[in-house]
Amino acid sequence: MKITTETKKAGTLPKKIVKVTLTEKNQTRFIEDAEGSTSIEIKINKNDKNNLRKFIKVVRKVVRTAKQYKVEQIAINIDEFSQITELTGKELGSIVVQNLEMASYEFRDFKTKPKDGWKDLEKVIISNVSQKTVKDGISEGKKIGEMVNECRMISNTPGGDMTPQILAGHAKRLSKNTTIKTTVLGEKEMEKLKMGAILGVSKGSPEESKFIIMDYKGGKKGERPIVLVGKGVTFDTGGLNIKGGDGMLGMHFDMSGGASVIATLSLVAQLKLKKNVIGLIPSVENMVSGSAFRPGDVLKSMSGKTIEVLNTDAEGRLILADALTYAKKFNPRAVIDVATLTGASLVALGQNASAIMTRSKKLQDTLEELGEKSGDYVWPLPLWEEYEADVKGQIADVANLGTKNPRNGGSINGGIFLLQFVKDYPKDCVWAHIDMAPRMTTIPSDNLSTGAAGEPVRLLTQFVKEY
Repeated sequence: MKITTETKKAGTLPKKIVKVTLTEKNQTRFIEDAEGSTSIEIKINKNDKNNLRKFIKVVRKVVRTAKQYKVEQIAINIDEFSQITELTGKELGSIVVQNLEMASYEFRDFKTKPKDGWKDLEKVIISNVSQKTVKDGISEGKKIGEMVNECRMISNTPGGDMTPQILAGHAKRLSKNTTIKTTVLGEKEMEKLKMGAILGVSKGSPEESKFIIMDYKGGKKGERPIVLVGKGVTFDTGGLNIKGGDGMLGMHFDMSGGASVIATLSLVAQLKLKKNVIGLIPSVENMVSGSAFRPGDVLKSMSGKTIEVLNTDAEGRLILADALTYAKKFNPRAVIDVATLTGASLVALGQNASAIMTRSKKLQDTLEELGEKSGDYVWPLPLWEEYEADVKGQIADVANLGTKNPRNGGSINGGIFLLQFVKDYPKDCVWAHIDMAPRMTTIPSDNLSTGAAGEPVRLLTQFVKEY
């Protein structure tokens, strides 16, 4: 989608360009006058004003309505939007454009293009953009929106077309023309590193597992980095603890955490943020075969800890265990892992926010605040010491499922398990786990197309920017 700006309020527009206005009086509607000029009125309510959550949905509604009426070009006055929000000029430009971009996206990579083409919103003219800060925000917002959509594209791609090797290829592609150095380790390299948890999960698949390392040095030389870790299970059958048919459908989304980290690193580089950031994405297929790892097996992780496998469908935490151990080599100041880890988080929170778990109250508060600011909302669950007994193994150091009643506190059990692999981080290094399963895919109230939501790219980028 092309975004253009004008410094003055738009005058008389060509008939092919539809003017968009906001109204409290009428319902959302498409209007055509006697001379053929057209406009769209977007209904807003009093509680939409100075409410960022509502504001984001209003912006997306502009695109949704344009699509509904097959409008290809629209014009909006940025002043109208500034009057219903308390955002600064740069924030306004960024939030408006990133959400226009996100709302315009649809996954059609496997659809045959109609003879007359797709009836998409192709151009948005934003008028009254006189402040440099607003222009800067628009430029930033376009990059953010485009990279969120890249994340969605990667996550939406079916498992047969998104193997660990292909995911690694996307990381390399999105590193091009940036200063990111991307390295991909194969299974031989992982064997040398003794990444037994990743290799154990990958045993059942003919597709070789990969460990993707993205290194962005935008900060001062020697400055300790932020490390982002993303789960990259490109398809999850559940392994020998196989999922039911309905449960397996959609499991190509199980690498959405990895996709979000890849997109975030690329975006951080494009925005030229002055921070050092590392992205780590362990990527496997969790498949069923005669060579697959079994319930009851014991895996030896890179950390040296042994892991009792109580359920092969709790595989995401296994590959993250090795990745979190590897993160230690960078002497990080902050580590955040992102994963579609548990259905239990979905049960706990519904589909409006991801779960966050950390023992740093300051980090928890920061992530909550930045979630509200970015639009990728998060909500905390506890990691109290009392929960640690639940993941003690009977024949190994730790178990990959709660040993008492795995149905109770399932999301917390996942976080507590991961905590066992970050305990020897530097004392001043903070860590958080984001279980993004609730926000893996969009819901109707998002005013976005169905499929991957592209979260939490905006939250992670905002964290890197401000932390």
